[in-house]
Amino acid sequence: MEEPGGPAFSRDVMARLEEATCWCRHHGQKLTPVRRLVLGLVLSETRPLGAYDILSLLRAYQPRAVPPTVYRALDFLLEQGLIHRIERLSAFVGCHHRLDCEEHCTSHGAWGAHRAQFLICRSCGQVQELEQDVVAAVLLQSARGQGFRAEAATVEIEGVCACCAGERKVREN
Repeated sequence: MEEPGGPAFSRDVMARLEEATCWCRHHGQKLTPVRRLVLGLVLSETRPLGAYDILSLLRAYQPRAVPPTVYRALDFLLEQGLIHRIERLSAFVGCHHRLDCEEHCTSHGAWGAHRAQFLICRSCGQVQELEQDVVAAVLLQSARGQGFRAEAATVEIEGVCACCAGERKVREN
């Protein structure tokens, strides 16, 4: 399916973009065409994208796009919890939990913080998002015990994914 003036996103990405548009509207925010396009580009990739990677992809549809355009869109998407920044890689991935979380989620409301854990493969660069409430609860409870008011809790675990570990094992044999 094609985004007006943009790329042909997969059905899954288009569905997520529609959910994001409704989520933003419901929360008094606006997913502008540029924000929507940036989110679609991030959601379409299997690996995290840096800001300049996003700019390069964006310029295929908006040739005069400049870095501040991308950074403003990324800031908005981060503020809304629609994407995550992987600090270790200085790159961005879509958040798949935020849109599914709405009224049925007790942990975001209880902790007042968006949280996630990421498994980062050193070999292939893939990043997998985890949403383990028990990990977040321990970290946030420890922070509260120190009188610290957490606003976000992100854990990045670097290693080798199952697929790459399997390939390594085959090469070693």
